[in-house]
Amino acid sequence: MTLVAVVDYGAGNLVSIDQALRAAGADVVIARSEADLDGADGLVVPGVGAAGPAMARLRRHGLVEPIRGWIVADRPFLGICLGLQLLFDGSDEDGSRTLGVLPGRTVRLVGAPRLPHIGWNAVRRRRPHALFAGIPPDAPFYFVHSYAALPSGPTAATLALADTDHGNDFVSAVASGRLAGVQFHPERSGSDGLRLLANFASLAGRAA
Repeated sequence: MTLVAVVDYGAGNLVSIDQALRAAGADVVIARSEADLDGADGLVVPGVGAAGPAMARLRRHGLVEPIRGWIVADRPFLGICLGLQLLFDGSDEDGSRTLGVLPGRTVRLVGAPRLPHIGWNAVRRRRPHALFAGIPPDAPFYFVHSYAALPSGPTAATLALADTDHGNDFVSAVASGRLAGVQFHPERSGSDGLRLLANFASLAGRAA
């Protein structure tokens, strides 16, 4: 059975993610230390809140370098909301340095009619990806955020997987190798969100 580790650093809806992954046929371990990652086929970093406190909690749990190492080794990884934002070099929300495994920053949404951006919105894919298999094009997902990742450098165009419009377009999903990140909350996004988590579990199982 595919084993997915879900990182618990006090900033995520772990119960819903756990239930969704188990419904998809995966086994789940809640990871609060590096040892909890042993034997896992996939790694999920969820999250809500600000980057600085989140990074501080990850450091206290000794998880920063294990997460970086997991990604560098190109093992199946899914970042959700703040878990996506933490992948980049830093955050304009509080000036904190984040994991720095992807080039770019987390920036405040520009031209938004209201902040935070809360509710359902279409996710427009730029290209096909197995994470979205079986999900209709431009399907809506549930968002809660005021900031979003802004990839930079020569890989920015290929890194961005999907966009969403909230006043202006922002990147709502990224993918590179076996790494993926989504700005929305699949665990709150009905059947399409559950399908996305099931797709991730399947990808992790095939990579094992």
